[in-house]
Amino acid sequence: MQQLSRRQFLAASAGLVAGVACGGGGGSKAAPTPASNAVASFPQFDHLVVLMMENRTFDNMLGYLYSPGKVPRGQKFDGVAGKNLFNLAPDGTKIPVSQGTVMDDPNPDPGEEYPHINTDLFGTVIPSTNAGKDVTKMEAPFNAPSPIPVPAPMNGFVQDYINRFTLYKGRPPTQAEYSIIMHCFPPSAVPVISTLAKGFAVADHWHCEVPSQTFCNRSFFHAGTSSGFTSNEPYSQFPFHNTAPTVFNRLDDKGLPWRIYFDTKDLLPMTALIHFEPLLPKLTTNVKTMQDFHADVAGGKLPAYSFIEPRMIIHHNDEHPPAPLFDDITPPSSVLAGEQLIAEVYNAIRTSNSSTGSNWRNTALLITYDEGGGCYDHVSPPAAVTPDIGQRPGEEGFMFDRLGVRVPAVLVSAYTAAGTVVNAPLHHTAVARTMQEKWGIAYLTQRDKTAPDLAPFFNLTKPRSPSSWPTVSPRPAGDAVEDPRQNLNELQLAFIGAIDAAFPSPGSSAANVKTIGDAQTFLAEKATHVPPRS
Repeated sequence: MQQLSRRQFLAASAGLVAGVACGGGGGSKAAPTPASNAVASFPQFDHLVVLMMENRTFDNMLGYLYSPGKVPRGQKFDGVAGKNLFNLAPDGTKIPVSQGTVMDDPNPDPGEEYPHINTDLFGTVIPSTNAGKDVTKMEAPFNAPSPIPVPAPMNGFVQDYINRFTLYKGRPPTQAEYSIIMHCFPPSAVPVISTLAKGFAVADHWHCEVPSQTFCNRSFFHAGTSSGFTSNEPYSQFPFHNTAPTVFNRLDDKGLPWRIYFDTKDLLPMTALIHFEPLLPKLTTNVKTMQDFHADVAGGKLPAYSFIEPRMIIHHNDEHPPAPLFDDITPPSSVLAGEQLIAEVYNAIRTSNSSTGSNWRNTALLITYDEGGGCYDHVSPPAAVTPDIGQRPGEEGFMFDRLGVRVPAVLVSAYTAAGTVVNAPLHHTAVARTMQEKWGIAYLTQRDKTAPDLAPFFNLTKPRSPSSWPTVSPRPAGDAVEDPRQNLNELQLAFIGAIDAAFPSPGSSAANVKTIGDAQTFLAEKATHVPPRS
């Protein structure tokens, strides 16, 4: 089977309708039949809010949530506590899973692209020369073994982190430096998400959709496909070649309101760039600020579906691990800033008490992460339904027939019992599937059509009063002062690149943006070229 590089795949797919001629599926633009059991399902909520954070696995954030014997009501919980979990160092030393309390770790950022995740899952570097290469220069089969082992041994996180670190720093890491990839936060380190996971429901088998990075996984969340793409680069490919319809379009078809809320420091929401063609007409009407979110929550004016993006570029609070340091300056890339955002959104919903429209009683909040970002997890990803019948190979030869690693997923609802652990296999398109059943919107691809739904999270027949909801106390995140010389992480570079591709201007170029200071100048210039919001 021919395995196309990123640029070869993009060239082959240029000019073709995504999902019709591109491998990887984009779904037909003709609306399929709505779900047959629509409208009667999910009376527990009228408003669904999703907050999607960045690049953390389930084990990394919640693996220590419950100790053995401490899981409520005899439920099962698949974490790391009490297990003999490790990866091997090159010299054969066992590097065990252990608790981590450095809130910038893993620092520097692990590899998150498809070849890096293959090494994480399978412990393979194929061909061996890929070990010393930047991911853009890696060769087929992009570290994927043949046949693919089932289950995946999950034994290559240390190996890949060593390779990545060496490329960053120009020297191999010490054992102390590479052992951090096996660190997982205890509940005391991340008290907000841990408190909500215990106070409501946590899913311990929720997987991202693709064993790769941000853009493709965020695309799958709302479109059930990434139009065959597995990587963020080149940065023009998602804005101009990922033309598949989204749940936002399906909600429009039904006359149902939706909004994307974001922090204006980012200039635009990333979602609008990933789905640029389908969402461009909505930039001035359906894209709102976090200030608007708080006003809408307080006033009972949340739409049927709300999607919240964390701040990703300047003073980012998305929890994404940091880029390589400039002169080893410690950057404010702490998970604690994300904890504060989660608390902010949760408290806004918990205290919403409008007598009409949205309120604590009829609003469900899902907190999840786009993908694992190369952080450790011990559970092998399962097989997946391909987006298209007759699936063709996509970028890097990937068939979109297996999911990515587990990511945290916590659901907050008045109809969810405290201490709920959902063991059912789930993945991102469970949200689209739930919308189909709730509101009768049409499915997008075979992936979301066959996805499980969110029903296991709603296990109460009467709503819990907010007085029974837990209070959350985020740890101080420190000040938000960033050194302008700090390097941008890969997500920030991709975000900047996509903005530049979507809104080109002679006064700025993403190619010249490498640091926080560069990004500030770039965003200020681009602000004059982006359509104003209503």
